[in-house]
Amino acid sequence: MLNAKKIEEIAKQVTESIPPGLKSMANELEDKAKTVMQSKLSQLDVVTREEFDVQTQVLLKTRAKLAELETKLAELEAQIAEK
Repeated sequence: MLNAKKIEEIAKQVTESIPPGLKSMANELEDKAKTVMQSKLSQLDVVTREEFDVQTQVLLKTRAKLAELETKLAELEAQIAEK
């Protein structure tokens, strides 16, 4: 669900912005930042891009089928009205 690579990149950027004298604490900070970010992001009600794309395709197919059924229904209603 969460893109671990992106979280790792953000944590690395935070670590790289720390002055050289504090590098010993940087690894601990990076690990804590990753942990906190993963914890908070997992609490959000979000879907992955892949899940979103799949649902978009399902929606497009559903809309096409609905349009087809609406056309058929209109034709049937027209036939009934003619009788």
